[in-house]
Amino acid sequence: MVHYEYGRIARLARSLAQAGIDEAVCAEILRRGESIRSSTPAAKKAEWIRGAMERMDELLEPETCRGVREACACCLGGKRLECSRAIARNHPTLEERIEAANETRFVFGHSVTMQEDGRVLVRFAPEGLPAYRCVCLPQAREPISETYCYCCGGHVKHHLQIALGTKLRCTVRSSALASSGKEGCTFLFDIVG
Repeated sequence: MVHYEYGRIARLARSLAQAGIDEAVCAEILRRGESIRSSTPAAKKAEWIRGAMERMDELLEPETCRGVREACACCLGGKRLECSRAIARNHPTLEERIEAANETRFVFGHSVTMQEDGRVLVRFAPEGLPAYRCVCLPQAREPISETYCYCCGGHVKHHLQIALGTKLRCTVRSSALASSGKEGCTFLFDIVG
């Protein structure tokens, strides 16, 4: 079994395996990932991730990519989990829970709002900023597929499902990585149950 020192690649490898992706397909997506170390310069790490996301997009269906990346989400426990549970416990209605989530910047970024179409929008930066860098891959020099961003989407989905007490489906609406910093990261969530 190949060892991946860099945590983001190791998580991707685990998530691909857990999704039951064919070993040859996994090997192609993870090609040369073992050469990326924790000490590898950040720009080189970002370039490897850009290539891996391109390969995923070519080799896997969009829904599979989404699920694999959502399963890579981090920061699912601790204080964030406590905050999410407290929102559900202390606020009886969906509207009150969304308002409380909106005030919980530590977990949900800049804002959480209910849209006219019934979806929930989560922003990680205010609209209209002249530039916005991805906090996960700030040294990315070229656009990276939105597929990568479903990891952050999975983080938000996990906590928002707990806070709102309902199942959600995540869609990346905009991405700092995909837009080279021209847009902030925003996620739309459909309430599915």
